[in-house]
Amino acid sequence: MDRRDFITSTLTAVGSLGVSSLGITSDPQKTHALTLSFDDGFKKSFYRIAEIHENYGLRACLNVIATGHLKSFKTESKYIPQHLLGDFDDWNNLKERGHEVMPHTWEHLNLTEIPAAQAKDNIEKCLQYFTEHLSGYTSKGAVYNFAYNASTMELEDFTMTKVSAIRTGGWLVLKDSKVNAFPVKELPLRLGCRGHGPDFCDDYVEQEINSFLASDGGWLILNLHGLDEEGWGPVSAQYLDNLLKRLITVDYLMVEPTGGILQLMMQW
Repeated sequence: MDRRDFITSTLTAVGSLGVSSLGITSDPQKTHALTLSFDDGFKKSFYRIAEIHENYGLRACLNVIATGHLKSFKTESKYIPQHLLGDFDDWNNLKERGHEVMPHTWEHLNLTEIPAAQAKDNIEKCLQYFTEHLSGYTSKGAVYNFAYNASTMELEDFTMTKVSAIRTGGWLVLKDSKVNAFPVKELPLRLGCRGHGPDFCDDYVEQEINSFLASDGGWLILNLHGLDEEGWGPVSAQYLDNLLKRLITVDYLMVEPTGGILQLMMQW
């Protein structure tokens, strides 16, 4: 299939794969890696995101706020209302189903707007909470996802002493490129991502993936949030389902969570 014709082609239906097929089985010969990185922890959306991924034998990349389930959580009430967020019973459930759950800050502050000492304490509290409450979580292979994709070199360096990778704004890391280098053999990594909002970003995702599939390769990380009406820059559930149905037919592409790709690269 020609890469430039991929998204607009009419494809036949692809049969669903069972949950037992979830896992890291991608081929090191793949030239393109894609991560759809969902932030914040919307309970309804994240269960639906997981279900859609499972339909195609894929694992979802889910990044959650450590304190989002607490009634005291008040940050970003417009785009992250507390009553829509899940808790660690949900995240452990989804992790047991094979999906990736990673830290997305302590309380969703822009850490570049507070004193560095406070920001570092915020990061440490977040990672400690995951260690204590997410089953099987370890710092090895973990990815810390900065809120607002906002970071400084000091905060990145600090966090990379504690996890295997950080995800932040692509404009901070990628410079003239839209994609991360792939494959990479050394950890820890600075990973850049891109996103779009606050309205629906189906068209944006379509354009970015089309362009990526027509390129020479690399690792594209698109930062998303909820489905349908939930979150900043949501995608529609129907679009996500149709997208994954098409993506799994591309033989030079792997679709994996961020930590899953790190694990793959360390095995090659």
